[in-house]
Amino acid sequence: MSDAPREIVIIGITESGAHFRPSDWAERLCGVLSLFGEDQRISYSPFVRPRLSGNVRCVAVDMQLVQINPAAFEFLLGFARDNELRVRHPEEDFSKLDPVSADANAQSAGNSEEDLDSKRGGGP
Repeated sequence: MSDAPREIVIIGITESGAHFRPSDWAERLCGVLSLFGEDQRISYSPFVRPRLSGNVRCVAVDMQLVQINPAAFEFLLGFARDNELRVRHPEEDFSKLDPVSADANAQSAGNSEEDLDSKRGGGP
């Protein structure tokens, strides 16, 4: 059995191939499920994280959220569906769903997926 994280990824590319706007949509969506810690600082949920794949913004959703908070999970999938965003399920290959990923990944020189929170120096 694989130890790979089981997550779906909401990709910031619409079904028509356009980049989803506004450019900070991933951070905004993750902010809906943010938590205040004991230190009174806000942080993203450990189950919903903004990501950057090449130059494409994404939101990674840990499949554990289905059990922990089914309503939040359905909200996130509903957001993707309502905005016609592409969704990669755990068993799918990202490059098959995203027509710009090959070009974007080549430009990013190996930084295929980054956690935006850690890139900015935030988070736990």
